[in-house]
Amino acid sequence: MIIGGGPGGYEAALVAAQLGAQVTVVDRDGLGGACVLTDCVPSKTLIATSGMMAALEGAAALGIRPDGGPGSAGTALATVDAPRLYARVRALAWAQSADVTARLAAEGIEVMTGTGRLAGPHAVMVGDTRLSADALLVSTGARPRMLPGAEPDGERILTFRQLYDLAELPRS
Repeated sequence: MIIGGGPGGYEAALVAAQLGAQVTVVDRDGLGGACVLTDCVPSKTLIATSGMMAALEGAAALGIRPDGGPGSAGTALATVDAPRLYARVRALAWAQSADVTARLAAEGIEVMTGTGRLAGPHAVMVGDTRLSADALLVSTGARPRMLPGAEPDGERILTFRQLYDLAELPRS
């Protein structure tokens, strides 16, 4: 039994299943964990968008104008539609999570949705259900550290999870 469906958990589940073990993964937030849903995968989309915007910012120096007409140099070639960008980020992340889910199912790995907590050396509770296992792996991943005096407020101080709900990009 594995508590946590992030990369550490689902990769361990795949190896255990390939070695002949009957495996159950308990996960509450979505397979792929923070890496797939809020960190690595989404950040790659943000990095690609930032790179494209940086390239466009220097376009006027290369003689590229937004409409090709005189006097248009210095006009922005593009703006970022934040809600559309963040919708794409979420869609890509959930698509990869669905791929992980399908892969685990193809290997015969059971997935239980819920919060798993240890209930002994060979037991896990998921809600009111007690599950037994010969071996337990706790692979619960990471979460943002909250610093006293700098708690996220969703406006000025954000966690990575709050970032994808912004209606517009921050100025910096």
